[in-house]
Amino acid sequence: MTLRGTNQETGRPYNRRIVLESIRLHGPTTRGEIARSVGLTVQTVSTIVRELEEQGLILSVQKAPEGRGIPPSTLTINPEGGHAVGIHVTPLGIEAALVNLRGDVVESLRRPVVNAMPDAAFAFIKEMVATLKASPRCGRLFGAGLALPGPFDVESMSFVGSTTMAGWKNVDIRQHLADATGLPAFIENDMAAAALGEQLYGLGQQISNYYYLFFSVGLGGAMMHDGSVMGGAWGNAGEIGHIPAVPNGEPCPCGNHGCLERYLSLEAFERRGLPEAEWVAEIAPFFRNVVRTIENLFDPETIVLGGLAPQPLVRELATLVDGLDTSISARANRALPRVVVASDCQHSALRGAAALAVFGVLSPRFGQMFETSEKGNSE
Repeated sequence: MTLRGTNQETGRPYNRRIVLESIRLHGPTTRGEIARSVGLTVQTVSTIVRELEEQGLILSVQKAPEGRGIPPSTLTINPEGGHAVGIHVTPLGIEAALVNLRGDVVESLRRPVVNAMPDAAFAFIKEMVATLKASPRCGRLFGAGLALPGPFDVESMSFVGSTTMAGWKNVDIRQHLADATGLPAFIENDMAAAALGEQLYGLGQQISNYYYLFFSVGLGGAMMHDGSVMGGAWGNAGEIGHIPAVPNGEPCPCGNHGCLERYLSLEAFERRGLPEAEWVAEIAPFFRNVVRTIENLFDPETIVLGGLAPQPLVRELATLVDGLDTSISARANRALPRVVVASDCQHSALRGAAALAVFGVLSPRFGQMFETSEKGNSE
């Protein structure tokens, strides 16, 4: 996605987000470099930079002279210029983290409450966020982002079965989150949040088209295209867990039989009760079919494998790429392997959830999307 400013009178807030995003992506950078890259005048950029400095969102560093004249100061994001709370709710428990503007997890908490009902979950969230707010490391808070298993707004799949938050149907999740935290509230499915976290703070800083395969209690994923999540008509694009994998296979809570996540997910791993090595060997054909399907559908630069699975299991799954047959991604001039392990599996959804709040206010990439989104209200 190319960042471009606007000369319209009403475009000042947008230009502000454009400049901040440019600094985040390309810093340390100069006012002149920003102006050239986003199509604004140096004077406009300088005015915006002054405001951002006054608000503590960016830092200006003066380089030491190397010759004649004074070199221009360079601009970077101030990691302590603000924080957001990222929250991840799964059937296995609730995690919450305080995340700074650089994407660092400053503090985190976990409550291993299994299959929490909404009232109990938001009571835990209220207590956890209060603890994070009281931390001496907590600065200005932009908001709270919540990631939870999808898909959303699908009658037969949303909040149905052991891989989702069963019992959460017809709950105004966004309002509950706002009430529990006292902060602006943002909602996203965890696979898209994880992809966003990877885009902002991990491998996505070097590549712009990849599929994030989210291996969790269930199985899902999201395609990053040109730096943005491909949402689809209803925000569930990339949901591969319910692709039919075995004709007349195991019954799935969605009402179909043989769905992929019945065989390839943490829930399936626990249900089978096999040693890790045996289970990986058993599901190898499923995993390789998933990879080929994703490649042929989306043509990604690579597939990023992450999620809540233990890191050793994720790494073991990634080795199955050695047995892959051909697809449109089997090419000699690849810059990356066909499957790579995410930069931060355990925190990717948390960091992405926090980014919903930060960039929902500050970023042109995500601001308009999340300011108008109604995701999370399943009524």
